[in-house]
Amino acid sequence: MSANKNDTQFIVGEHVVYPLQGVGIIKRIEERNFRGKPTLYYVIYLDISDMTVMIPVAKSDEMGIRGIVQKKEALEAINSISKEYKQPPVDWKARYQMNVDLLKEGSITSIAKVVQTLYHRSKVKELPVQERRLYDSALRILIDEAAYSLDKEKDEIQMLIFSKLE
Repeated sequence: MSANKNDTQFIVGEHVVYPLQGVGIIKRIEERNFRGKPTLYYVIYLDISDMTVMIPVAKSDEMGIRGIVQKKEALEAINSISKEYKQPPVDWKARYQMNVDLLKEGSITSIAKVVQTLYHRSKVKELPVQERRLYDSALRILIDEAAYSLDKEKDEIQMLIFSKLE
């Protein structure tokens, strides 16, 4: 039984979000043999890291691969960012795990929450290296997805986000 390209959720040329990695574009859908069975894969190019990944079509939901959100959802996520925020756990390991879990969740709203929390935390005290990387990654993903969703330049989205934070 051969895998069928009509069973795919995404099409070639479509932009998708890969949690913890960022926005990518489906370059092709190809069939490869895996353990003797034909398996369909999305070949996704992630511009921000100049990396190409292959994700089994059947596992894409499980891995959190999703389409770019609609304009309304992107605006709601950006507008959810504010100067006011709930104080995260003081212990950096607990805070880090909480934020990693939010990023893995993969919604644009949870990504915005990570940006907001870590931005405000960085104003109180310098972030540890791992948290700084997490913040940079979340900010990059938020900017990328919102730029595609709202059809605006990344610089404009970044200015909008920081205007909400400050």
